[in-house]
Amino acid sequence: MKKFLHFFSQPSAFFGALLLVLALGAALSANWLFPGDPLDMVAAPYLWPGADSAYPLGTDLMGRDLLAGLFHGARVSLYVGGSVAVIALVLGILIGGIAGFFGGLIDQVLMAFTEFFQTVPPFLLAIILVAILTPSLTTIVFALGVTAWPSIARLTRGEFIVLREREFVSASVAIGASDAHLIFIEILPNAMTPILVSTALLVANAILSEAALSFLGLGDPNVVSWGSMVGTGREALRTAWYMIAVPGSAIALTVLGLNLLSDALHTAFNPRLRRKRSTEVVPEVQAGVS
Repeated sequence: MKKFLHFFSQPSAFFGALLLVLALGAALSANWLFPGDPLDMVAAPYLWPGADSAYPLGTDLMGRDLLAGLFHGARVSLYVGGSVAVIALVLGILIGGIAGFFGGLIDQVLMAFTEFFQTVPPFLLAIILVAILTPSLTTIVFALGVTAWPSIARLTRGEFIVLREREFVSASVAIGASDAHLIFIEILPNAMTPILVSTALLVANAILSEAALSFLGLGDPNVVSWGSMVGTGREALRTAWYMIAVPGSAIALTVLGLNLLSDALHTAFNPRLRRKRSTEVVPEVQAGVS
């Protein structure tokens, strides 16, 4: 409870949650506020923001409403980020947990498999997979998910190696607990804190990677995402920079919010950082009293 109170007391947690709530609100209200297809051409192209009250953020070079694209794009970008994080967490926790718990030959084989994925740049591998499987939301999520798990696997392995030697695990072994019980009931819940801290960064990296793929023309052509909006607007960068600035700002603010949340979680659940901050506050209080 104290950890959660410490988390919510941090300004970075408040601002990060605020930015993320705004992005989620846009995603959830997209169909209600903009029921039409965001890819439809609804007005004259190259309308600057404020030029027409019906389209507050203007239109792109095809005459599509940028505000509608921004709201619908939030759904796609957050869906990609969340789905990639789930895939990476499942694969990373499973592989890292088994490697860290059993050790020995199993650990060597699984870590060699993990290192193989780490030798190839993740984004390059994602480009190859999407190009081979044809661009779509499903292939993008799959490609980014199978390239994002190695860091989670190594983190989970390290936590399992430390926790498997603790007294509560030895006590469970003494009463005859099974390996599955030890892994999923005893060790994994205690190893989740650093894993959860890294989840926000996983989502942020996935959003950035999807935007980069769309910028390169490897996004799903049937949906609008913030990345595809940036990719479309690059053709008019010199004459209508707002086409990139609008979705680019959405990406930057959402990623900033996720990074702030990750930083707040890391501070709240890391006892060393909490002690450090408390020791920094005490001298200031003493100085004020004197």
